[in-house]
Amino acid sequence: MTLPVLVERRDGVQWITLNRAERRNALNEEVVRLIREGIAVAVADRDCRAIVLTGTGDKAFCAGGDLQKNADGNPFGIDYSRPQHYMVELFKVMQDCTLPIIARVNGHALAGGFGLLCACDMAIAADDIRIGAPESRIGMTPMTILPFMLRVIPARRLQEICITGEQFTAGDALDWGIVNYVVPREQLDEKVQWLLGRVTSASPTAVRLGKQTFNAMRDLSLREALEYAQVMFLPMASTADALEGRASFVEKRAPNYSGY
Repeated sequence: MTLPVLVERRDGVQWITLNRAERRNALNEEVVRLIREGIAVAVADRDCRAIVLTGTGDKAFCAGGDLQKNADGNPFGIDYSRPQHYMVELFKVMQDCTLPIIARVNGHALAGGFGLLCACDMAIAADDIRIGAPESRIGMTPMTILPFMLRVIPARRLQEICITGEQFTAGDALDWGIVNYVVPREQLDEKVQWLLGRVTSASPTAVRLGKQTFNAMRDLSLREALEYAQVMFLPMASTADALEGRASFVEKRAPNYSGY
């Protein structure tokens, strides 16, 4: 049986690959559950340094919720005895994840797939992809993915994207700050490895604490963020990695981080 999501550890990086190319890597409850589980396993492992989220094939990174008649699961359904949509559960897990999540955008990112892209910390896209939130064309609005879109996309541009439902290019996404890098398709893996090299060479403790701090401060007022900073500063400065980083700087050598 072919798994709809592949989870593989490569050199300290958790690769989570949507494996439904024939369905444009569309999402359903099982797919989302497997993504959540892959993230949870990575976060629990102190030796894991980052997560890559991508899709199989070259047509779609993710086309959003599976709307086909023979789809497994209903993206518009909810169990009222457990009133939290599975996409909301996934986005909360991604928000709380202390490892950097890098989107390898191998194909089109539409609707919920656009939301996945926005929920990642960094993104590298092939130059021939298209991105969009077409919900308005089926009488909807991108409600579930909007919280992350609001954090990433300028307000006026986002209004246009949501109201018109029109797709845009990878180049546009780069100009608007939605992705970090756009490269020719044949250079996509090389660029992902380049970015992973930079991420995994940093202190694991600093990266985890830094992501936690970034996400916390983003939800605070300026005064609250300053208070949070001073509360977090001394514990961070006392970690083994911080002590090693300062020692290596003084001794003019490469640091040997332990992740503690």
